[in-house]
Amino acid sequence: MTQQITHLQLEEAVKRSPRKWVYLFSEGNAKMRDLLGGKGAGVAEMTNAGLPVPPGFTITTEACNGYYEAAKQFPAGVWEQVQMALQIIEQQTGKGFGKKENPLLVSVRSGAKFSMPGMMDTVLNLGINDETVQGLVELTGNERFAYDAYRRFIQMFSKIVLDTEPRDFEAVLDRYKEQVRVSSDAELSASDLKKIVDEFKQIAELQSGEPFPVDVFQQLHKAIEAVFSSWNNKRAIDYRNFNKIPHDLGTGVNVQMMVFGNMGDDSGTGVAFTRNPSTGEKVLYGEYLLNAQGEDVVAGIRTPSKISRLQADLPAVYQEFQEIANRLEQHYHDMQDLEFTVEKGKLYMLQTRSAKRNASAAVKVAVDMVGEGLISQEEALKRVDPVQVYQLLLPRFNDEEKWKARQTGRLLAKGLNASPGAAYGKAIFNADRAETLGKAGIPVVLVRPETSPDDVHGMLVAKGVLTARGGATSHAAVVARGLGLPCVAGCEDIRVSEEEHLFRVVGSNVVIKEGDDISIDGATGEVFAGIIKAVDADFDKELDLKTLLSWADQHRKLGVLANADNPRDAQRSVIFGAEGIGLCRTEHMFMEQERLPVVQKMILAQSKEERQAALDQLLAFQRDDFLNIFEAMINPKTGEGYPVVIRLIDMPLHEFLPSYEELLVETTRLEIQGGHDAELKEKQKLLETVRAMREVNPMLGLRGCRLSLLFPEINLMQTRAIFEAASLLTARGKKLHPKIMIPLIGHVNELKEVRRQLQSVADDIIPQNRIDYQFGTMIEVPRATVIADQLARETDFFSFGTNDLTQMTFGYSRDDAEGKFLLKYVEGLEIPGLKNKVKILPVNPFQTLDREGVGRLVAIAVEMGRRARPDIELGLCGEHGGDPDTITFCHEIGLHYVSCSPFRVPIARLAAAQAALSNTERDK
Repeated sequence: MTQQITHLQLEEAVKRSPRKWVYLFSEGNAKMRDLLGGKGAGVAEMTNAGLPVPPGFTITTEACNGYYEAAKQFPAGVWEQVQMALQIIEQQTGKGFGKKENPLLVSVRSGAKFSMPGMMDTVLNLGINDETVQGLVELTGNERFAYDAYRRFIQMFSKIVLDTEPRDFEAVLDRYKEQVRVSSDAELSASDLKKIVDEFKQIAELQSGEPFPVDVFQQLHKAIEAVFSSWNNKRAIDYRNFNKIPHDLGTGVNVQMMVFGNMGDDSGTGVAFTRNPSTGEKVLYGEYLLNAQGEDVVAGIRTPSKISRLQADLPAVYQEFQEIANRLEQHYHDMQDLEFTVEKGKLYMLQTRSAKRNASAAVKVAVDMVGEGLISQEEALKRVDPVQVYQLLLPRFNDEEKWKARQTGRLLAKGLNASPGAAYGKAIFNADRAETLGKAGIPVVLVRPETSPDDVHGMLVAKGVLTARGGATSHAAVVARGLGLPCVAGCEDIRVSEEEHLFRVVGSNVVIKEGDDISIDGATGEVFAGIIKAVDADFDKELDLKTLLSWADQHRKLGVLANADNPRDAQRSVIFGAEGIGLCRTEHMFMEQERLPVVQKMILAQSKEERQAALDQLLAFQRDDFLNIFEAMINPKTGEGYPVVIRLIDMPLHEFLPSYEELLVETTRLEIQGGHDAELKEKQKLLETVRAMREVNPMLGLRGCRLSLLFPEINLMQTRAIFEAASLLTARGKKLHPKIMIPLIGHVNELKEVRRQLQSVADDIIPQNRIDYQFGTMIEVPRATVIADQLARETDFFSFGTNDLTQMTFGYSRDDAEGKFLLKYVEGLEIPGLKNKVKILPVNPFQTLDREGVGRLVAIAVEMGRRARPDIELGLCGEHGGDPDTITFCHEIGLHYVSCSPFRVPIARLAAAQAALSNTERDK
């Protein structure tokens, strides 16, 4: 390798290959994330900006995909380009890969387009063997350092590449520390480490079935393969599924000269953020360890120091690092996540990337950067994930309940407030068990000594995370913040025993066993025994969020309405910024305790007079309902009411009656026991009525418009209640906009007849009090979508009820599907004979609208409806109305509004603005 290799020669090698697979850091830039991955693009940008970056090169994401296409073989030309790039790094550094004199060691790190912290694999200190370790000793004069690097490499390479059991290596370390009576790895001597290296190699050979590789090129080849393979490990797949990251992007592989933070007290390693990732405060935030290497900080093996303390330990390094941090934030116009190493007093930058941050920090940073002139309002709107907005509205622990818990001795411990939020659940000490219980709907708090990427599947379903070790930049903290999970990390007041499935509180006799309830406060770091009640967040105090949403309102084209069935939800929706009610479900009003007996009288009536008497009682209830909702939706400044879309009753009548099975048991009991004749006859009569009304498929039976055609007096009563309530307020000078929605139309004749009936009520009430009203229909039957032109000629608006439309289009009963097979469809089915699970659906279609099927039907109805009636109003209601992807779809096909639950209104406002701004790609 004494021959000088030039960039030109590397390009010649590229010409002999199908494509360029390898880029030196000096050849890349920040715009090449697709090809180089986020890490590769970041180090390339820092290199070209003149920052102190150890030299290296990136193997492209295309090479990763090519590796899988070639049945896990390097594509032609990859290995040749790697070897030539490595020779250029040797020339740049003056070091030799695999050479005893001044040996070059490298790190091999993953780096996908989107940040996936800890999900894929890394190998450090690669290039060390029995010969090069002697070169390290001679070069540094530090035998202990050299053999510590060697044992770290064997341990990491064995786990990542050879797939050995990590506990066997840890057991050897623990035994040696116990023998020499020290508490940390750093206290082991060179002599101890030499023996450990020998034992480690024996373990690796015993478990892998082959001698530990001493050829450094074989080490490198295997490590690159392992990083490629880690793209499809379980935790990476789980993380991508959760964050909706495509599975076909591949990962880059970054091969970089090693620099060492474990060469004494003038060396160290750390992770830092240019702003606080929990609060958004503009202050350098992070942690470091002196005399430590690579993964020590994020692994949580030792509790690190805050970055501010570096100013006292290594003041010159701190000043340089702070200047670089400011420079990078100004360059990228975004908060950065930085990794660095200090070797013998010299600072090296290893990574910069867009920083993961929780919801509160995301909003504050976006708003602050607009104020600082770093970004525009439009860019600020693109920066915040709409789902993060929801996190700001999550419940928090009640202060009084927390005080009581402290006073009664339920405060167990306090750790680092790594990710805010309040969570309670059963303490579970294993990620697999947490996953099982969490998916069963049982709230769990995952408790670990420290989390690792192997725990991510448990974290995804947990309500919160508690770790005994690690800091604010540990794996647990970073992943929890990205998931919006409360996390308390580095809680050194507890001792976790994985074998016994419990933790002990230091200095007391308190033991929390698996299954015991605990509560954690990610905002304060407190851990409590038992369950603490939570309180709702105060939207009025979220000033940065309100500012951001006010900008969103200026840019969005879609209206945002709310689903609300009572005045309380109506008022809450207005507070959250809703512009009206897009779905008021009247059947929910009938279920209240004082009304249910009246509804049952109406259903069981033996004569028209008896039924009308019950309906007259319900009329008074309904009129008050609508009066209160209309009042809640009046803008106090203008006196004008927001629009209110009221869906007429859409529930099978038998659901208002007692359960048939329960009635049968009760009637049988009375018959056996010889109960009172009057009581028995009443039960028998009720049983016969319920039996007569039972349906095999009630959701496809007598409901919606069908019910109103057979029992028109019900809808007539509801319509009268609506218009009488509206007339009362109109007489007081209020201007109202009620919109009556006829559900479950499948044939235009249904719509014509129901509307004719309702119009007669309107004509009877309205002449003396002019009201701006409309009649519309809910499009939720597939047939309705393809006769939308016919329906449009008979109605004023469409509202797409995509919950039922999804059920009927897929042929899934939601209540049955989600509990039985739908989750497996999304996560993947285990098929005998196949290694990987088979995914049937990309997402749950009841959460995100199925564009290819249901969405196409909606688009057809929109086109046909507009063609027949150009001024028809079009909206979408239901749970899909709060899903960002669905909102983008609604914007694209030109709907006028979406309607969602009150708490999702802020999400919809932001998502609608992003859709209007042609939302650019965010780092997920």
